[in-house]
Amino acid sequence: MTYAFTFEVPIDPATYARIREGLGPDKPPGLVAHLVHRTPGGLRYTDVWESEADWKRFVEERLHPVVDRVVTAALGFRPPEPAVEHLEMVDAWIGD
Repeated sequence: MTYAFTFEVPIDPATYARIREGLGPDKPPGLVAHLVHRTPGGLRYTDVWESEADWKRFVEERLHPVVDRVVTAALGFRPPEPAVEHLEMVDAWIGD
C-alpha cells in the first residue's frame, strides 16, 4: 500500500544539500517521489513511498545516520522528530 506524508523541518537549503550528498546518489528502494520546498520556518518535505516498511527501512539504514551528523553539526543539537502529516494518496503521476 502506498505510504505518503509531509512534514516541515527547521533547516535551510544548504543543510538539506549536505544531507542529500551524505545519502549518496542511489535512489532508495521503494521511493516514488520526494519533493522539497521552502517555507517561512525552513523546508517542507512531501514523500510518496511504495510502502511504510520501505520508508522505515530507509530512515533507519540511511537517513538517520546522515541527519544525526549533518543537522547536529549545523544546529548544534539534534532537534526532535518533526510532526508528520499522513496523506491519503489517490494517485501519483511521476514523469521519467
